[in-house]
Amino acid sequence: MTGAGQLFARCRAGIWRSFATAAMSAAAALLPFGAAYAEQLQPIAPAARATDQVVEVQSSFDDMFGTQQRGPRTYSSPFGQQLAAVANASQGRIGVAAMDLTSGRMVDVLGNQRFPMASTSKIAIAATFLEGVDKGKWTLTSEFPLMVPVGSAPFSSAVAPVRAGEYMSASRLLELMITRSNNYATDALLKVVGGPKAVNAWVERAGIDDWHIDRDIATLVRDDGAIDPARVVDTRDSATPYAMVQLLSGIYQGKWLSPSSRSALLGAMSRCVTGKRRIPAGIPEGAQVSHKTGSLNNTSSDVGIVQTPDGRVFAIAIYVTGQGGRPGRESRIASIARTVYNGYLTEAPAMRRTASSR
Repeated sequence: MTGAGQLFARCRAGIWRSFATAAMSAAAALLPFGAAYAEQLQPIAPAARATDQVVEVQSSFDDMFGTQQRGPRTYSSPFGQQLAAVANASQGRIGVAAMDLTSGRMVDVLGNQRFPMASTSKIAIAATFLEGVDKGKWTLTSEFPLMVPVGSAPFSSAVAPVRAGEYMSASRLLELMITRSNNYATDALLKVVGGPKAVNAWVERAGIDDWHIDRDIATLVRDDGAIDPARVVDTRDSATPYAMVQLLSGIYQGKWLSPSSRSALLGAMSRCVTGKRRIPAGIPEGAQVSHKTGSLNNTSSDVGIVQTPDGRVFAIAIYVTGQGGRPGRESRIASIARTVYNGYLTEAPAMRRTASSR
């Protein structure tokens, strides 16, 4: 039997055992919601070893649900193999995508699989608001109230109740949303632009697929915890790492925002104070990191732009579930960021030699 045949046989042999366990977990998780959400939840199979783990998780997911093949099936380069090893799925799903904006070289692990965005979605909310600034709908000096949650039981309403709080300038709300991940400020700007539908429309106009938010932050946080993202794929409020890298790259390259709005967003990301143990912990001193973190039940993430001291730039999105807790997830994010950084820098001299020899 060929290597591919052996892999297929291993995946097929474990699929139905994994499906039974995951389906029971998903069904239990769905009880508070009713059947309406069932179509948005997809159980996945656990994995076992480094590179094989990545392939087996992808294959099991695709075979069970008839979805398209997701991401690279082989990791032929040392860079890809190192990334697959550090992003192995033995303790929970991990999704990574990165693009060198100089060469266009892209690497990924489960880059086409959906992960909870949590607060990384705030980048697109900010971009949608800033497009409104560019169009003259409002300005950064316009004032809007914070949206403060009113106590309510989980799932007691389709949308969590909120009340208007202190008025702040849009520039202050943007700063709080990105640098400190303030949810009240986020929902303030989200309300101004027209809610999740308006943000999804902006993302769609930008040509980005596999990116979608369904709830405001107050509702997302209130109802968090019923589903384990390490074992079940919930497509609500989710994106693929590929989609997030596409978003980050386009913002950096100035595809959708004016130079001043682009600077406002990237500047806020460069001042981010959350997630110091995530991407920044894996990047050496001298490099600049402009990023946005995300955290929900059993999932931690960090996405952003990294600029090296020699002027190279890459976009990176890392989504980590499980790992025994938040410290384990943050450590894994830092290790992945370091692997991507070193991988791109190691490849750069070889690429220059190849180009000069032509």
